[in-house]
Amino acid sequence: MFPFLNFFSQDLAIDLGTANTLIFERTEGAIILNEPSVVAVYVPNRYDQQRNLHPADAIVAVGNEAKQMLGRTPAHIEAIRPLRDGVIADFTYTEIMLKHFIRSVQSRRFYTRPRIIVSVPCESTQVEQRAIRETCLAAGAKAVYLLEEPMAVAIGMNLPVAEPVGTMVVDIGGGTTEIGIISLGGLVVKSTLRFAGDTFDQRIADYISRKFNLQIGVPTAEKIKKQIGTAWKNSPKLLQEIRGRDLQGNMQKYVLDSTQIYDALEDSLNEIIDGVRTTLERSPPELTVDILERGIILAGGGALLRDIDKRFSEALKIPTIIAEDPLTCVARGCGRALEQTELLQKVVAN
Repeated sequence: MFPFLNFFSQDLAIDLGTANTLIFERTEGAIILNEPSVVAVYVPNRYDQQRNLHPADAIVAVGNEAKQMLGRTPAHIEAIRPLRDGVIADFTYTEIMLKHFIRSVQSRRFYTRPRIIVSVPCESTQVEQRAIRETCLAAGAKAVYLLEEPMAVAIGMNLPVAEPVGTMVVDIGGGTTEIGIISLGGLVVKSTLRFAGDTFDQRIADYISRKFNLQIGVPTAEKIKKQIGTAWKNSPKLLQEIRGRDLQGNMQKYVLDSTQIYDALEDSLNEIIDGVRTTLERSPPELTVDILERGIILAGGGALLRDIDKRFSEALKIPTIIAEDPLTCVARGCGRALEQTELLQKVVAN
């Protein structure tokens, strides 16, 4: 009714991830928010007179501030992740979190409700997609479009997604690994594995518990992964000292080396490589030839694991390339799709 209002609208592209939420703003042409998908909430006990608080009033912190509370909260505060395995696990707190993020990036100029494009797992169900749409609309969106994550990665890398050429993308996120083979604006073959970066962290924590009888939290395991983790057995060895509590409650310290982290992650990496191999086996022969020539694109936080491209190349005998800035590739791809109306119509999920 008032087309000129679109000039003032801050259309947003959102990578709504299990671990982190990123927002790309159309007019800025850049990532303007990158925060953990974590909400800290007040949990009253049965004697508390305020136990009937509305969920919005129970929020203690969101994003970076809430993540710092993981594993450190008193009994009356709980830090939770409202998304699990790439989909909404808690509708109420996901809506509150999204509202907080959207309001924090809205400028002070004349406000209109934004169009929002959101990345989704490529095998998400209609129920899961409906939950994301309804959450974004409740958070203030004027219209909501859904874009499958492998497609978003390919668009973010300016690959020819609308052409009759095969492109393979592996997006290793926090909760899921998304595998897709793209041609002519669609996903010809796709697969979602319900393990990824969070699984890596848990396997490191479990390995240290078995090997050293030492208990560490998942945030500590994540730091170990980033500092000395490796996906390739021939990587240079790195060392790191860790501290934790043993099973008798005594504080201990040990020195880890990166070959031990490789051992902890080997099974998880083999599961992802097997998933990629299975997806390739389902691909039409012509697209398989394209992939053998063009290689596999790795994106997501898992692509930052040291020498993961060498591990994939060695195991699959296919050139493997890490996307430029793999953490933001999905959000940038969603943003570019939002800018190109013709492309958006071809690639959005039904």
